[in-house]
Amino acid sequence: MATNVFISNNQPQAPTLVAVQSNQWSTGICDCFDDLNVCCFAYWCFPCFACNTTSEFGECCCLPLLDLMWNAVQMMFVPSCTPPVSMSMRVAVRTRYGIQGDLSSDCMYATFCNVCSWCQIAREMKRRKQPLTVVSAQPMYAGPQQYMITTQPGVVTSQPMISAAPLS
Repeated sequence: MATNVFISNNQPQAPTLVAVQSNQWSTGICDCFDDLNVCCFAYWCFPCFACNTTSEFGECCCLPLLDLMWNAVQMMFVPSCTPPVSMSMRVAVRTRYGIQGDLSSDCMYATFCNVCSWCQIAREMKRRKQPLTVVSAQPMYAGPQQYMITTQPGVVTSQPMISAAPLS
């Protein structure tokens, strides 16, 4: 149900900026070179990288080590493909950030592109965590030199906002 809200007042209002995150992954599964720090860390020490990524997400840092034990059990007994912690982390990140997808694609990425999937998760967390700094600059006369002075910071939100617009 859509509702239109109009607030009428005669005072001038500052411009409103709405920052809305996309419902898609910010990088592709094979875009490892978009962030070389993430790529190199995952390549040179994947267990440490996975533990660090899990810790930054707010989970126990030792959780990815269960995937290593899972792989050892698979080699000795009944092989099953999907590493459970890798898939769970992918689903949890996708759910937290509202990224579209389904369990079948998460299962495929965690099974066949595990390292790339972890890199994509780490890049997504890093990009969504970066704070946005927006300054609305308005020119003001400051004497004979004419400087540009910033007067009001813009409004940045992570949720959609309703902007007040006067009726005309």
